[in-house]
Amino acid sequence: MGPIQKLRKALRGCCSCSRGMPPIGVRLDVQDGHVIIDNGILQLTLSNPDGIVTGVRYNGVDNLLEVLNKADNRGYWDLVWNGTGKSGIFDVIKGTDFRILFQDEEQVEVSFTRTWTPSLEGTLVPLNIDKRFVVLRGCSGFYTYAIYEHLEGWPDFDIGETRIAFKLRKDKFYYMAISDDRQRIMPMPDDRMPGRCQQLAYPEAVLLTNPINPDLKGEVDDKYQYSCEDQDIKVHGWISFDPPVGFWQITPSDEFRAGGPVKQNLTSHVGPTTLSVFLSAHYAGQDVVPKFRNGEYWKKVFGPVFIYLNSSWDGSDPKMLWEDAKIQMQVEVESWPYDFPVSEDFQKCLQRGSVSGKLLVRDRYIDGDDIYANGAYVGLALPGEAGSWQREFKGYQFWTRADENGSFTITNVRTGDYNLYAWVPGFIGDYIYDAAITVTSGNNIDLGDLVFEPPRDGVTLWDIGIPDRSAAEFYIPDPNPTYVNRLYINDPADRFRQYGLWERYADLYPDTDLVYTIGDSDYKKDWFFAQVTRRIRTHISQPHGRLSFILTVFIHLEATSFEWHSHLLHFLNYKFVSMTQKQILLTLQQD
Repeated sequence: MGPIQKLRKALRGCCSCSRGMPPIGVRLDVQDGHVIIDNGILQLTLSNPDGIVTGVRYNGVDNLLEVLNKADNRGYWDLVWNGTGKSGIFDVIKGTDFRILFQDEEQVEVSFTRTWTPSLEGTLVPLNIDKRFVVLRGCSGFYTYAIYEHLEGWPDFDIGETRIAFKLRKDKFYYMAISDDRQRIMPMPDDRMPGRCQQLAYPEAVLLTNPINPDLKGEVDDKYQYSCEDQDIKVHGWISFDPPVGFWQITPSDEFRAGGPVKQNLTSHVGPTTLSVFLSAHYAGQDVVPKFRNGEYWKKVFGPVFIYLNSSWDGSDPKMLWEDAKIQMQVEVESWPYDFPVSEDFQKCLQRGSVSGKLLVRDRYIDGDDIYANGAYVGLALPGEAGSWQREFKGYQFWTRADENGSFTITNVRTGDYNLYAWVPGFIGDYIYDAAITVTSGNNIDLGDLVFEPPRDGVTLWDIGIPDRSAAEFYIPDPNPTYVNRLYINDPADRFRQYGLWERYADLYPDTDLVYTIGDSDYKKDWFFAQVTRRIRTHISQPHGRLSFILTVFIHLEATSFEWHSHLLHFLNYKFVSMTQKQILLTLQQD
């Protein structure tokens, strides 16, 4: 018995899980205006032909979704798009045609499609969209995925965001969990209304002044505080204590999300709302918005994601539902790619390939021998340049971590042309393999030893921090006591998510910007974790922190010209201060 099975067996006494075999198979009932799929564990209700999730019946609760919301504001796919002369258009995707794709006692898959025609130009995003829903026998949940297609010659447009959203019953779901350390009783949506909160710097952030739950008074609520890196967004959701029921979004693969493993995205937040975000400009802006120009053809499959439901039998701690959800997440991850989706656009395991190799770091200023790229992030994305995967949102991406010997294997890769990219924590720069890689069905490509040479012009004189795409090692101040989320008070890894930390910079440096002196300062205490603006009376000032250091050079001035030194300093982007025969004093101004 494997570890997952052992954990599931240990939880069986308190949790009702999936994969039982009820006496009935999956049943489909098509009505005027609704489609109902029932497998004896849950009943899923979808509007027809819109394909909006209007109801989820489970464990004696007639609907886990917010019954006070309009039917099209409960469970839905949506997107935000820009067209010619229009921007920020929010679109809850509603189908116009319903089809049964597969139906027997083991599985039902249904489709809700919306087809674009030139008559809709400027009104709807120029995409053919096919939303799918799948219910399996004995499965405590349902799957959903979608296929977006832009035909050749269709109008230009941008996608700012696309996602799935579920709005749960606010009279039942109070407890949110997005990781082992990030769980809590959440405010009610009414707590964000006038009279119960104070609006802060942006609409999403409020200070709870008179919440329904008095224990939350004085805390900040802000949905951005519950974001995660994509690599960590595999399961999150909500728990109802009465009855003890869990509602979870499980994302078994990152391949259809883009921007790389450390791209931040939203998860769950007050509503109670749970999201699965596939594309988003959050935290990055226009650089990561996919832009379609000159009538280019594009098709992409988003998902499937799994909506998992569980419950507690014996009144034990409902938080055990989180532990069970993590086990189910691992089951889904190990089952990827799924074999049940009907769409030929979703490639199954045998249709995919793999890429393996060993990454070494060659840095003769550190070690005379090549160094194993232990813990390197290695990934495949559309062809580009070194680091371009961070701004690539049209294609699929596949990432893994190298082991202690630098060896890596990227499995279950969709067929197509890719570049192989990597970065190694502790070394600056991005690696890119010097040739495109074509993955074909069943092909296992072994690239052998690959060598990454980090960019450098000489020995490292000094550095500030660790080149690992994180600011965790720098100084993160305590929040203003007025604007605290107690969840992060004793959480070193996520304390940077506290509201208003940008204002603490001005508190620490009210008159002048920070000065960091090489050799004396400690980046853990003296280097502010973010480069932020600073309010000076009535205007906003850009930061102009200074680096101060002494650089000793062994160059005889009589052998070289003063002009040569000036050019050297200009090339290094330093501001020249003074020069003596054997000592140069330099300062760096951050612009």
